[in-house]
Amino acid sequence: MSLCLAAGALLVSLGHGEITLGWRHSVQKTLWEEVWRETPAGLVLVEARIEGSGAGMDPPDGARLIDGFWRWHPALPALPEVVLRRSGATADWRLCMDGACKPMSDYLPAEADPVTLKVCG
Repeated sequence: MSLCLAAGALLVSLGHGEITLGWRHSVQKTLWEEVWRETPAGLVLVEARIEGSGAGMDPPDGARLIDGFWRWHPALPALPEVVLRRSGATADWRLCMDGACKPMSDYLPAEADPVTLKVCG
């Protein structure tokens, strides 16, 4: 198993383990990050975190402020895939793995939309 990005006929293997998806809100410019882990059941959202609140991006009850981010552990079932949209009107997604972060455009062309994050066999 490994994590993959898929867009049309393109498939990019990202390796094993966890990935952090990050993006900035188009109005607030607030950073939002989600940590996803591959499991035999699918993708599990391990943690969500946000720098601040506003414009509909408020942390939920129970979130804790740690190192400048409101952090919480969403109680969601494993998902078969996560669909990521790229409008071109905002900065691209940021993907972080093993401590290194890169824009999605380092993996797929900027016009590739939608992009699906999934567990590949």
